[in-house]
Amino acid sequence: MKKLVAILLAVLLCLSAFSALAEGEKTKVVFWYSLGGTNAEVIASMVEAFNASQDKIVVDAQYQGEYDDAINKLKATSMGEALPFDIVQSYEIGSRFIIDSQKMVPVQTYIDKTGFDVSVIEPNLLAYYTIDGVINSMPFNCSTPLMYYNKTAFDEAGITEVPTTVDGILAIAEKLATYDKDGKLDRAGFLFSNYGWFFEQWTGKMGRQYVNNGNGRESYATSVAFDENGAALDLFNMWKKISESPYTSYIERGGTGQARAAFVAGKTAIFLASTANLAGVLGNVGDSFEVGTAYFPYVNEGDQGGVSTGGGTLWMVNSGDDKKMDASWEFVQYMINPENQAVWNAKTGYFPINMKAHDTETFKENIAKYPQFQTALDQLHASGPEYVGSLLSVFPEVRQYVEDVTEEVFLKGLSPEEAVTKLTNLANDAIEMYNLTNY
Repeated sequence: MKKLVAILLAVLLCLSAFSALAEGEKTKVVFWYSLGGTNAEVIASMVEAFNASQDKIVVDAQYQGEYDDAINKLKATSMGEALPFDIVQSYEIGSRFIIDSQKMVPVQTYIDKTGFDVSVIEPNLLAYYTIDGVINSMPFNCSTPLMYYNKTAFDEAGITEVPTTVDGILAIAEKLATYDKDGKLDRAGFLFSNYGWFFEQWTGKMGRQYVNNGNGRESYATSVAFDENGAALDLFNMWKKISESPYTSYIERGGTGQARAAFVAGKTAIFLASTANLAGVLGNVGDSFEVGTAYFPYVNEGDQGGVSTGGGTLWMVNSGDDKKMDASWEFVQYMINPENQAVWNAKTGYFPINMKAHDTETFKENIAKYPQFQTALDQLHASGPEYVGSLLSVFPEVRQYVEDVTEEVFLKGLSPEEAVTKLTNLANDAIEMYNLTNY
């Protein structure tokens, strides 16, 4: 018996050693990502499925915190010789800085090398990351802002037309507001989040540019353009009107989480947020009320601009290791294949960036069950490539300045004119300092 046990142990040790050897032969790819909650769970399941689908590559997915956290880590690590990852997910406003770091290999290199058909990728999403004819990163978790509204509350208030402007929202806010027994506002007509991304989107919805030099696409931006073209003044005047309305209130800055929670709880009839919130909102609301979706509202009646992509893309590190870069490209292609993108869209609300996803049963079943998803696609396709959005090396910093100054308009009575001057000076100083140091 002892001899049999010894033989079995020896066999197990050999199998373990063989397994370790096989694992060691795999090309390891480290993937930094920046989505939490349900989105992170979906990413984890996709990575797990990829690892199980083949025996040559193993992807190690590592959460790096939110987008701002990840870009700060990237800035810190890019000072060294080698980066500790092979693929990084980053938001669109990090693009100019990441390109400037000269640490990445444009995905265009592998598109050309493998003959990948880019015609299957949504053109309005791909356009943002195409600079001087070169596709720098692969769209993955892409989104645009939407207006979410409580359709049940609209019906009860007799509102049959969904507003297309912020003034239109404010005009119906009183009808949508409800009060508790003490006369306090119980359900706001509209809750507004102070989110720098909205400033960028509204500038595009007005058909105006955020920075000079063709929105930073003809050459490096040297100053903002929203002061001279009037976009900032229009926006701060709009925010002043919102702040003065008794049927809405300032709720948060830097995101839309609190507004979303209020909407789900029936505490506001309208809020603005990314398409990426759609699956979560529908799931959280359930049968409490009917959720409606509409295009992101215009600032002024007569505006004819469009939205640009938000969210993030996948960047490949130029490590000099062909095996790792080839493996990274294989993983990128897997993440954007039609079925994965259909699942990604259904479970998160992000766009299916691969248009062939529309032909999958997963996509067809989801869009039939939740037609609200179609609104985001229609809005994307209705926006022309000229509204693709701007490139700016210090975009994260400028977005923070936008939120800082907006907060002063809401809470401290800063006039719209003063706000424009203050924001312009802060932004231009940051741009000038970066350009002097890097260009």
